[in-house]
Amino acid sequence: MHKIWVINGPNLNLLGQRNLDHYEGQTFDELTQLLHTKAKEMDLIVECRQSNHEGDLVDWIQAAKSQVEGIIINAGGLTHTSVSIHDALEILECPKIEVHISNIYAREEFRRKSLVSPVVNGMIAGFGQKGYILALEHIKTLIKANN
Repeated sequence: MHKIWVINGPNLNLLGQRNLDHYEGQTFDELTQLLHTKAKEMDLIVECRQSNHEGDLVDWIQAAKSQVEGIIINAGGLTHTSVSIHDALEILECPKIEVHISNIYAREEFRRKSLVSPVVNGMIAGFGQKGYILALEHIKTLIKANN
């Protein structure tokens, strides 16, 4: 079974509590449970991580090299500002998919630039929390293609 980390950035622990027009009503714990269930159906092992601290995300990305075969990342607000996350992802050679629950290009101007996108295999945005499931499906395809 292939091991995937799903890395979530600042404020994603507040899913279900904030801005429901953009982020739906499902909580972070419910999303995590859904991902574990879907991953099991797909013969994947998923570990979901969340931190409000940029350094934690960078440390996890750096550690991923020896521990996982793929990363799904929603860096939250750090998507638009973190050169450190960009650089860590750029070095990582496994498949990487960026996910956003909302369509970042239909929101405020400052959210329309992703520093993550140039260093990942692809981005899924605007499909709600289903975007994570789409990312799981596609990352499995990428891993198989790399083996």
